[in-house]
Order: sequence, then C-alpha cells, then structure tokens
Amino acid sequence: MARILTGIQASGKPHLGNILGAILPAVELSKNEKNESFLFIADLHSMTTVKDAQQLTENTQAVAAAWLACGFDTEKNYFYRQSRLAGYHTELMWYLNCLTPYPMLANAHSFKDKSDKLADVNAGLFTYPVLQAADIVLYQAEYVPVGKDQKQHLEMSKDIAAAFNRTYGDAFVLPEPKIDETVMTIPGIDGQKMSKSYGNYIDIFLPEKQLYKVIKKIVTDTTPLEEPKNPDTCNVFALYNLMASEEQVKEMRQNYEGGNYGYGHAKKALHELILEKFAKQRELYNYYMENLDELEAKLQEGERKAELIAKQTMETVRKLLGFIS
Repeated sequence: MARILTGIQASGKPHLGNILGAILPAVELSKNEKNESFLFIADLHSMTTVKDAQQLTENTQAVAAAWLACGFDTEKNYFYRQSRLAGYHTELMWYLNCLTPYPMLANAHSFKDKSDKLADVNAGLFTYPVLQAADIVLYQAEYVPVGKDQKQHLEMSKDIAAAFNRTYGDAFVLPEPKIDETVMTIPGIDGQKMSKSYGNYIDIFLPEKQLYKVIKKIVTDTTPLEEPKNPDTCNVFALYNLMASEEQVKEMRQNYEGGNYGYGHAKKALHELILEKFAKQRELYNYYMENLDELEAKLQEGERKAELIAKQTMETVRKLLGFIS
C-alpha cells in the first residue's frame, strides 16, 4: 500500500484548471485500493497571502466542498484541515527549522520569485518549505503528487527529513514527488494558464447564467461567422477538447472548419458541456455549502483519524530529541 499526501491551499474556490489538473487526478489515485490518501487543506500556508479571517474560513469551506463534490472518499482516506492539527505541524516545523540551512530557503522558488520586493516577503513565506516538509513527514507520506513547478520544494522536503534522520535517528519516511508528465495545462479565458492570480479562470460552480457570462468572455479572433476557423488556435476549442468525448470533439472540429459556425455557437456548446459534465459535482458542491454542519462533521472526523498518526510520529521525534524518556 502506498501512502499519498496532497495539500491544497485555501486561497479561494477551486476553478476548472484546479479540478481538471489536480483534483480529479488525485481523486482517481485515492480510489485505488492499494493507495492510502491524505488530503489536507493548507490553511496555515494560506495565511502568507490571505489576511482576512472570514475570507480564509469561506475559502476553506469552498475547497472542502469542491473535493467532496468531486468524489473524494473520506471513509477510506484522510481529510483534514492543517490548522486543526497545528500543534503537531508547527512543533515539527520548529525542529526541522533548526536543521534547515539559510541558503536552501533563500534559493526556494516561493522566496526567489518575490525577493526583488523584500518588503512583501513575510517570514511565513520564507520558511514555507519547512512547514511543507513538516506537513509531509508528519504523516510518513511516501508520495506527493505535484506539478513540475513544485518539484524543487519536494526535493527540499526530502533533504530536510534526511538531515533529521542522519542527525537524530530514523524518524521519517523520505517522500518522493509523484509527477504526472501527462498533466495538462488548462488555458484560461485569455489563453494564458488558468490562474486566480491572472483573473482568467472559469468557476464551474457558478449559477448557470453567471457561468455563461464568464464563458462569453473567452478571447477569440475576429474571423467572420461564415468563414472556416482554425480550431487548433482557439481558446474555446482548447477547453472543449479537454472535456468532450472523441465524437464531440470531431463534430466541433468539423463545425469550425466547415464555416457558418461562430465563436458564439462554440461558447454555447462549451457552456452546455460543462453543465452536463459537472452536473453531479455542481449539485453536491451546492449541497455542502448549504449544509456546512455536514461538511464540518466530515472534516472533524478526518482530523480525529489524522491526529492518531501525527501523535505517533511526534512521540518518536520527541524521544529521538531527548525531550521524553
């Protein structure tokens, strides 16, 4: 059995790019009987950027509801908020901090990307990779699914855990990044990578009319309705192609190349496809957001389960450090 851990920041409601690129693949991994999946909402990490308590709470609820809506099985797996087990995460982070060299953190992407504006860098952002390492090794995770842009941080987590093992004795499983080379890059409505920071995302959980308004903003060229169009250079077709069946994609391509088919028609088809493909997820998301007591119950049960493992790991760590006999 492989133990797989995934952390999701509570930076806002998951959008189409998050769902296609991260959530659905992780849910599929969790369904494998040979895997044991730990999914946590990294609300402590989110504090490096989100400074409003109410917003952080609402973001956390939205992330949790989205994962449940997409089929994450909380009975089989572990589902919890980082903040509710903060005592374990932050205590372990301190021990790992004391073994982490400054140059390693100064070289981390999360810091270097903002190092030209040091006034915007808080200590939490600087030590972000150490908390990430604690998040992972606290639960003895073997694999952590990440995109290529997060590979460096996972390698740092492994190095930090190895340093502890060499110094004090074997306490941690050394985690390995699980990088899916087939993970798609989801284009946003402007053609760039879909991202909250770019404001170019599609929220599949919006009411139908609001969702359609967003889809209508997808950038297209000025080819007249009656002329043939190139589907391979169109943002609408690119998004449709990621979700539609082979037969649907073939028909859409023929429509583009045949002429007398406008981008308005294509956007309407994309809207209908999203409503059809994510009908169940939209229904479940709305259910959990309207029944927050049930959402809370699932998280609290997951936190009780996860705490048993965190507590066991920390007992081992404290013994190795000489803090308990």
